[in-house]
Amino acid sequence: MKNKNETSLTGDMLVKYYELNKQKKEIELEMNQLKESFQHYFDQFVGENVKGEITICGYKLQRQIRNTEKYNDELMIKRLEELQMNDLIQIVKKPDDGKIKAALQLGLLNQEHLDGCLIKTSSPAISVKPLTPR
Repeated sequence: MKNKNETSLTGDMLVKYYELNKQKKEIELEMNQLKESFQHYFDQFVGENVKGEITICGYKLQRQIRNTEKYNDELMIKRLEELQMNDLIQIVKKPDDGKIKAALQLGLLNQEHLDGCLIKTSSPAISVKPLTPR
């Protein structure tokens, strides 16, 4: 597939991409280690799950605490059924991929039955690796 603004690829571009990707992984690892140290500091001196703030060398380090709430689905459904509040329970109909594949293998379904029902998507991914280990 050619574009009006055709771009040429060079070995230098591949090398640069590979090296930058390697640096990115190293940087992410180092940043995660620093974040872990920051969390440990706040846990020790402010308390676990407590927001905090410190200023060092003209930089302010803050820890925010985000709280989320979510129902335990199994327990909540059981409780609502006990209270006879079934109207508060969603019933979600969803195709069972495993059973559909089994039905196809057993001949209970054929591809024609699925015409128009299958959504196919694709997404491009780039990978650059040296042919000889570095």
